[in-house]
Amino acid sequence: MGQHRVDLPARPEEEERHLSGADDTPATPPASPAPAPGAQDAPGQAQPEPGFSADATGAAPDAGAAPDPEAAKALEAGRVLFAGDWVFTRACHSIKHLPASGPVEVAFAGRSNVGKSSLLNALVGQKQLARSSNTPGRTRALNLFARSDGVGPVVVDMPGYGYAKAPKAEVAAWTALVFDYLRGRPNLARVYLLIDARHGPKPVDIEAMGVMDEAAISYQAVLTKCDKAGSARAASIKATEDALRRRPAAHPEVLLTSSAKGDGIAELRAAIATLAAERG
Repeated sequence: MGQHRVDLPARPEEEERHLSGADDTPATPPASPAPAPGAQDAPGQAQPEPGFSADATGAAPDAGAAPDPEAAKALEAGRVLFAGDWVFTRACHSIKHLPASGPVEVAFAGRSNVGKSSLLNALVGQKQLARSSNTPGRTRALNLFARSDGVGPVVVDMPGYGYAKAPKAEVAAWTALVFDYLRGRPNLARVYLLIDARHGPKPVDIEAMGVMDEAAISYQAVLTKCDKAGSARAASIKATEDALRRRPAAHPEVLLTSSAKGDGIAELRAAIATLAAERG
């Protein structure tokens, strides 16, 4: 799996990870994609990382094709970045609990039960860094993760929006937290918007896209659970492409992943490493 190109026009823009004694304690870590050769370089338009592409069904590029040196370099940078010791640093129940300033942040957002925690664990090569659950809505805070040596960006696991097995007032509170964060975090470099490949984008995903467009926050769609999508996969890719068209803050590559199979994880690591290097 890899990424799928979406041609966009130029812009005219888990259970809560609560560890005893760790909640709302200071984090100690410090910290965009380079345009692909020949890519459109429109003002404000996000450009793709080099060398990642997929065909209309999300198939990987031809194995017989000549290797792309820039892609290989990015893949290695991603491997090195996420081979480090990643730790949980802080759970924030409100915007005021976030560090006032600090390194580059990349955030993972999506509907409840989209597979955020599983994807984050696959990303860092750990099984329980982000706690996963079969119960939607277990992440109820902004959970921050970083390398213990302070190298690289802070990764933010956001509460899932939409349906969750919790009182409506609680769901409303953490949904508001998500959107407040998206609107007002200056060192947020990119949001990875997770979409279940079995279902495609839902209205609440479209709403999230609108919020990020309005706030001029770069975001990139990541299809999760691609190994379970079966015949729905191609339709989900197309529906995601259609939802992203003409959105000024959307990145023009759709990442295709499977946490269970490990597909697309190397490409996601590479994308984050490239972004962090450019913003660091």
